[in-house]
Amino acid sequence: MRWTSAGAFLVIAGLAMAAEDKVRTLHFGKEDAGKLPAGWKAEKTGTGEGSIWKVVEDDTAPSKTGYVLAQTAAGPGALFNLCIAEDTSFKDADIGVQFKAVRGDKDQGGGLVWRYRDNNNYYIARMNPLEDNYRVYKVVNGKRIQLETKEEIKVKAGEWHKLKIDMMGDHIQCYLDGEKILDARDSTFPDAGKVGLWTKADAQTYFDDLKIAAK
Repeated sequence: MRWTSAGAFLVIAGLAMAAEDKVRTLHFGKEDAGKLPAGWKAEKTGTGEGSIWKVVEDDTAPSKTGYVLAQTAAGPGALFNLCIAEDTSFKDADIGVQFKAVRGDKDQGGGLVWRYRDNNNYYIARMNPLEDNYRVYKVVNGKRIQLETKEEIKVKAGEWHKLKIDMMGDHIQCYLDGEKILDARDSTFPDAGKVGLWTKADAQTYFDDLKIAAK
């Protein structure tokens, strides 16, 4: 796994970086193939088997490393699959990731988690190619509450797309492939929290090129 900071390049086993580094870019490598990388933790919101994350090969990875982080399980319909970068703490930030929906009959796609307190309290923005919608939610005590949605958005499964979140104070702006789609305000989680990845139910999705820029 590779964290790249502005002005420096480090290859390390975990996520540890100097606290003063304001920009982080995450890529995955061959050394982590077949397992969850050090510094990451698989979590769940809800109950049931699922949330199995590992690094897998993909020659189309946007980072050009040939490896991506994948959610590989087909969980029950109400389960949220989470993978959290343990050594992150951000309040106001731009957060972007590339995702590719690989399979899923109940659900597809996935998204970003931020200001994460625990597996039952966080913000989530996700794109679902099966439902043709892009939505931002807050999850409070395990209950998902929709803040904003855009319907009838077509993106192809099996192709890479970019999600980006711009969070400042209580203002949330959500982008898809460079276009601002959602604009919401919420003050439920005002403090810094961890950053992570998310899918729902049986959505098996690849993620790559996670970038976090503190404001």
